[in-house]
Parts: sequence; structure tokens; C-alpha cells
Amino acid sequence: MDNLLIRKLKKKDAEEISKIYLNITKSTNIDDFRKIVAKQAQREEDASFVAELNGKVVGYLISYTLIGGFGIANSAWVANIGVNPKFMGQGIGEKMAEEIFKYYENKGIKDIYTSVRWDSTDLLSFFKNLGFDRSNFINLKKNI
Repeated sequence: MDNLLIRKLKKKDAEEISKIYLNITKSTNIDDFRKIVAKQAQREEDASFVAELNGKVVGYLISYTLIGGFGIANSAWVANIGVNPKFMGQGIGEKMAEEIFKYYENKGIKDIYTSVRWDSTDLLSFFKNLGFDRSNFINLKKNI
């Protein structure tokens, strides 16, 4: 992994990131995801990164800031993370997470949150290994 580069997300990365997302989720519609990624690339205040190996995007981490949300002064949220399955288990996700931790720490943000499905044991384990733990929030959902 000596050739691994972690860098800020660029709008042009949307296509490659969408392919990784599609490969992981097996989703049939990635147009909306591609648009979200392209928009996220333009948000300077957020930390969204890609992992590039030998010039090819092999992972991504999308996060955003929330100011004054539900009584929290400033926080960051990991919205989505993905690593090309061929490169999983090699520390790429950890390296991207370390970059967002540094980025938000430099911005004075002390709390980073994420939301994970209760039955997604691999992802839960990944975030636990990064130091995430349960928060005071409960996810709520309403079907309409």
C-alpha cells in the first residue's frame, strides 16, 4: 500500500465511486448516488475523501458537518464509506477515516457520528475498531 494516496473528493470521481457503491450494494439505480457524490465534492466545509491506488480510485468516504443539530454545537457525520471489494481488509477504510478525524479535529469538531444497520456486523466491527461507540441518539424512521 505504499502507492496509496488519500485525497479530497473531486467531482470527476463520482463515476468511479458509483461503480464501487454498485459493486458493494448491488443496487440497480446509481444515478441519484452519482449526483450526491458530485454535489458533495463541491462542499469545502465537509471532509470527503477517496483512496487512490496507482491512479485508480479504490475507496471513498463521504462525510458532512452538522451545526446546531439536536442540541450538538458542531458535529460531523460519516454518511457513506466504501472500498472496492478486491481491496477490502487492507486498511484503506482506516486510512480514510484517519484523514477525516484529522480534518475535523483541525476544524475544532470533536464529535463524529455515523449510523449503521444493526445486522451489518462487518461495518459495526469496522467502526468499533476505529473507536466509535453507541451515542445518545436513537435512529427513528417513518414510512410514508
